[in-house]
Formats: sequence, C-alpha cells, structure tokens
Amino acid sequence: MPLFHLLILALVQGVTEFLPISSSAHLILVPAVGGWQDQGVLIDIAAHVGTLAAVLVYFHRDTVGLFWAAFGAVGLAPARRRVAGTVHARLFWSLVVATLPVVIAGLALTVTFGEAVLRRADVIAWASIGFGLLLYVVDQRAPREKTIERMALRPALLVGLAQVLALIPGTSRAGITMTAARGLGFTRPEAARFSMLLAIPTILAAGTLGAIELARHGGDADWLAAGVVALVSFATALGAIHFLMRWLQHASMTIFVVYRLLLGVAILVWIS
Repeated sequence: MPLFHLLILALVQGVTEFLPISSSAHLILVPAVGGWQDQGVLIDIAAHVGTLAAVLVYFHRDTVGLFWAAFGAVGLAPARRRVAGTVHARLFWSLVVATLPVVIAGLALTVTFGEAVLRRADVIAWASIGFGLLLYVVDQRAPREKTIERMALRPALLVGLAQVLALIPGTSRAGITMTAARGLGFTRPEAARFSMLLAIPTILAAGTLGAIELARHGGDADWLAAGVVALVSFATALGAIHFLMRWLQHASMTIFVVYRLLLGVAILVWIS
C-alpha cells in the first residue's frame, strides 16, 4: 500500500479510536471507497500500538496505578507498591470484569466466521444511526453524578456486556461503552475516562492476536512504514483524547450523534 494511503489510515485510526463514531467502520469504509488494497496485519498492529500508547500517556496516573494493581493481583508488587483495596485496585478488577464478555464473544465470532456478515456496508450504516440515536437519548436523560472511583463490579460487567455490541462495525466501542456508563449515572468525562481505560486490555488483546497471526503467516514486513503509522496514530489519538475530554467538560455528545447520523445516511446513499 502506498505511504500516502497508510498515513490516511493512521490518521483515521488515531482520530476515531476513542471518539464515539466507530473506528472499525471508518477503517473498513475508507479503503473500500478508495479502492485500496488491504494494509496488512503489521500495519494494523502498528496503528493499534500508536493508539494504545496515546491512552497510556494521557492517563498516565491511572495507568501507573493499574500497572501496580495488576502486579499486586498476582503477588509480584513490592510492599511499597501494593495497592490492594485502593481505588486503582478496584478499578483494575472492574476493567478485568468488563473485558471478559467481549473476549468471549470475539472468540465465538471468530470460530463461527460471523465477522464477514457484520462488515457489510448496510450493517455499518444502520449501526451508526441506531446506536448514535441511543447515545443521544441516554446522554440527554441519564443522571450525571458518579465517578469511576465508584465503579463496582456489577456496573463494570454491564458496561462490558454493552461492549460486545461493538463487534458490529458502526456501533463504536467508545460510543456503546460511554452510552452504558452514562445510563448507569456516570458523568460524561468519567464515562469517557472509563471507556478509554477499558480500551487498554481490548487493544492489547487485538494486538496480541494480530502478532500471533503475523508470526504464523510471516510475509514481508515494512518496519519503516509500520513505525510511521504508529507515530501518526499516536499523535492523532493523543489529540483526539485531549479534545474529547475537554469537550465533555462543558458539552454533550450531540455533535458526535449528528456526525454518526450523517455518516449512516451517506453510506446508505453510497450503496444505493
């Protein structure tokens, strides 16, 4: 794939990964509309590494706390770093519980070869419209009082079950998890914060599967192109996270809902 096309995909991945507008839909549609060839597993991994690095850097205080909570959970953290019973220890287990449903569902989808059906343009269009409207209704009507420091295992599981719907391109992993968190009473910034922290194990799982596939099938690896893609994805994702967190301090999700509706209608017109 030409470098220009790779840069476009890296920009799309970085901008859309954490905004509630569905990165998977954009990454399917952009090459389809442009008639581009598949970018390959290595480039997919590089783009995900870039976005993963962005969320780790932006939420560095949370990620450091979660890192030691993970080591503490298996008894490897030194005494001065033990965080059992702390906010980050509870948050760590909430993220574990919230991640399990999508891992199980993703494996089931892979085994049944159902992914190809879900990648159809009409499915993406209606998912963008339908789940966009759901986001609008919940965001406008839900209470705004909780922070994720109060995230218990039950609401975490509910957010995790909602995340399963993101296996449908067009749903948006960020969008559906924010919708669920808002419905449970979390503030807009806190719903976005939990959604982005939840992306860490999700992206790690996707990247691990991609790395296994790359190792099994081999092929020519353009590491320079992969490095450029990772860097561009990192920079744009960091900017997108900063924009979203600042935006949600004083505004609603409506701007993203409008974009999703326009995107869905545009896809329907395109395929008609």
